[in-house]
Amino acid sequence: MSNVLRMNSGRRKVRSLTPPPTVEDTIDFFDGSGTHSVVARPERELPPGGVPAYLEARKTGVRSFVLWTDEHRRERVATVVTRSAGGGVATFQVLGPQCELIGTIVREKALRGRGLRTRWTVTQPGGPEMVGYKGRIVWWFLWWLCLPLMVVLVLITVFDSVPGNEAGAARAPRRIRWRAAGRMPLEFRSRGDKLHLHAPEVDWRLGAALVALVRSFSAVNWDGHKT
Repeated sequence: MSNVLRMNSGRRKVRSLTPPPTVEDTIDFFDGSGTHSVVARPERELPPGGVPAYLEARKTGVRSFVLWTDEHRRERVATVVTRSAGGGVATFQVLGPQCELIGTIVREKALRGRGLRTRWTVTQPGGPEMVGYKGRIVWWFLWWLCLPLMVVLVLITVFDSVPGNEAGAARAPRRIRWRAAGRMPLEFRSRGDKLHLHAPEVDWRLGAALVALVRSFSAVNWDGHKT
């Protein structure tokens, strides 16, 4: 049985000019037995220019956030920083509490990087590259072929969907399977927005950062609010 990470992003009904007293979003860890616990609480880390500066940089692919151990921000589990971003390619580093390198994540946007699909490359120090592509070629072909119908489906399902599954079947393919040395160590499943850790050697903190990053680039992102 694989371990699973899932991010729960609360919908903010009340906007405020000040940061909330506690971190609302969580990342849950499910072990092989099915039990789960909150292992991290993601929160964007704002630059000197505050929210406007973050949102402006975000347009180029920049992301910056902290994974806290608890809702009161007592300790850091990890920090995600952007090392470079531009031209559809962004490189992120995941750092531990002592600024030690946990791993590197590279996102190459579809048609801007090295393929027709968005490519995610994940590496741990001393480990092989884990390469994953968003969706499968056959599903992308069918999705584009049925694009006119998708417009109708969006209008129907946007009013009849569960949180995290907005637009339902009308959404573009989002499943990602990472490959390394003939294995599939990581897998992001769009249903439930869950990241499966199939390889025990993958640091769960890197997985937590990865699921937060993937979610930040989705249509229902958690770090793009204006307050």
